[in-house]
Amino acid sequence: MEISNVQVSEILKFFGQLLEITGEEQFKIRAYERASETARRSPVPLVHLSPKELALLPGIGSNIAAKIIELGEKGEIAELEELKRSIPEGLVELLELDGVGPKTVSKLWKRLGITTITELEAAARNRRIRALSGFGAKKEEDIIRAIAAYRARSSRMDRFSAERIIGTVASVLTPDTYTVAGSWRRGKSTIGDIDIISTEPPPHLNPRLSRIADEVIEEGDRNTSIRIGGQRIDIRYASPSRYGTMLLYLTGSKAFNIRLRGIAAMHGWKLNEYGITEKDTGKEHTFRDEPSIFTHLGMAFIPPELREDHGEVEAALSGTLPELIRREDIRGDLHVHSTWSDGVLSIEELAREGEKMGYEYLACTDHSSTLGVAGGVGKEELLRQSHEIERINRHSSCHILSGVEVDIMGDGKLGLPGSVLSDLDIVIAAIHSGFRQEKDLLTRRMIAAVQHDQVNIIAHPTGRLIGKREAYAIDLERVIEAARDAGTALEINASPYRLDLDSAGIRASVGKGTKLAIGTDAHRTGEMELISSGVMTARRGWCRKEDVINTLGTSELLEWAA
Repeated sequence: MEISNVQVSEILKFFGQLLEITGEEQFKIRAYERASETARRSPVPLVHLSPKELALLPGIGSNIAAKIIELGEKGEIAELEELKRSIPEGLVELLELDGVGPKTVSKLWKRLGITTITELEAAARNRRIRALSGFGAKKEEDIIRAIAAYRARSSRMDRFSAERIIGTVASVLTPDTYTVAGSWRRGKSTIGDIDIISTEPPPHLNPRLSRIADEVIEEGDRNTSIRIGGQRIDIRYASPSRYGTMLLYLTGSKAFNIRLRGIAAMHGWKLNEYGITEKDTGKEHTFRDEPSIFTHLGMAFIPPELREDHGEVEAALSGTLPELIRREDIRGDLHVHSTWSDGVLSIEELAREGEKMGYEYLACTDHSSTLGVAGGVGKEELLRQSHEIERINRHSSCHILSGVEVDIMGDGKLGLPGSVLSDLDIVIAAIHSGFRQEKDLLTRRMIAAVQHDQVNIIAHPTGRLIGKREAYAIDLERVIEAARDAGTALEINASPYRLDLDSAGIRASVGKGTKLAIGTDAHRTGEMELISSGVMTARRGWCRKEDVINTLGTSELLEWAA
């Protein structure tokens, strides 16, 4: 399989981290960081370039160019593999902890002899870490929390990872004979075991599953369980006549399924994955689809995303379920990046991608220059970019909105003056540093941006990176109320690595009357398709079409922003 630029970027970044752990010279470490950034932004597959072409790219000299060529040809870099063997294996896992970077790992290893997460936790609990220069009691507490968060998430996948495994399984399934159920179908941001219901005959499917499995846990006529890439996949077999109840059972959360069984019991029925049985007569009712079951129970159909026992059962019984937002309601993407900062698509290419998506508009929101790692745009760049946008809009059916993703600085001020922001169509503000500020200070910093006259949207409001970084300490309720009062929208960032706001934050916003915006944060081709993940997360938060500003047409949106 060809190695993508994203993979090249991650491998080069990892190379630099290992060099920092081992105490290599800073100039060499920085070289790999710069090369990683170049790889991530390159629109051309690096593994297709010659050594001479690679060496001409910014940040990539002949030495790193040779390593990229080696990676493309052999799938690995010999020097990196040797470097990995030269350090204790457990050090690499320490890099997975939120707030623990290579410099910290190096100090922990060389000064305290810590090489594993278990050793690190013991040292933190025994107050040994505070003895290091630059460390203290707060750092120990942060490490203990980071370890707990890492262990809690280590058994779950983000949706990208789950999708890859589902794709592997789907390659041996017959189309239109199966549904992926469980937390995947409910749209959860992280996935544990993958549940699939199939109507294929087990003797036909089981041999095909065995061929793709790393391990066959069990194999039978009712269910088969396999493991791929360390993750468990459970396939349940159902006849077409019982497909509805099996799908219902495998989709709902445990609490939701218990509630439905309670509703059935009130009628004198027993509900399980095979159907509904009348207790008095023993008569069994089977269902080919889910809507028939809800009708039988005297309820409105409950969309899969709501099946968590968070009030949806009562709403279905009373007929008060909201009409949830749909993918086709979205008329544009309000958070995309171009080559003017850290994206790989030009403004013209963004317009073409927007046309392919059938959008009325896209908001080009490159990072402000204060976010140095992303290149970024300042006053002069934004002026030149606006001229380019104006030129391209003359020939595009997808209107490019001029915008920016401006930094919220440590004191709550913005990374660009209001006089610059006032000339833009859409202004997104976001925190990209200082995540560990005290809760009240961080909240007030966010609210200052929410209340700024030129800010329209707050991007990824809690700052979480799924599987990497917990949401930062913030009083989200105060932020939601401030956003409502200021007429500022909060973002539902559709990246499967963020999905921020999460469903709880979305529902709280909907309840307060705070507007929301769905943005993909797209940096490269194909990422605008992630809008579906944002819509699914919005639905989990009981979000309606009228709650989301990018269901507005272009003129309505610009009027709202103004």
